[in-house]
Amino acid sequence: MKINHLDHLVITTQDLEKCLHFYVDILDMELDDRNGRYAVKFGQQKFNIHRKKAEFLPAAQNVTYGSQDVCLIAEGDIEKIKSEIEAKGWPIELGVVKRTGACGPIDSVYLRDPDGNLVEISVYC
Repeated sequence: MKINHLDHLVITTQDLEKCLHFYVDILDMELDDRNGRYAVKFGQQKFNIHRKKAEFLPAAQNVTYGSQDVCLIAEGDIEKIKSEIEAKGWPIELGVVKRTGACGPIDSVYLRDPDGNLVEISVYC
């Protein structure tokens, strides 16, 4: 077996409206709300958004709000990305800082979604 890429990740939210505002309006992801389910898409991946713990089964054993820590790779200049997020009124927790991604050096900014999940947005150097 050889794992190829991530298809989706599940985020459980306490407040669907605030969660969707963050991922759609602040991070410019595409909303998919078909069949009474919610997801946000970017590139060839998506985050499924669950409105309560274990909304769909099977589910993670210990679902906890705000327990995710994800790094998203973006295109463009990290300083401009930081400025764009700040212009939309969302606070930056840390950055711009140098980090190491899966494929080498990255510049990153960190912010939190409404549930407290840590979201790192990075650009490869």
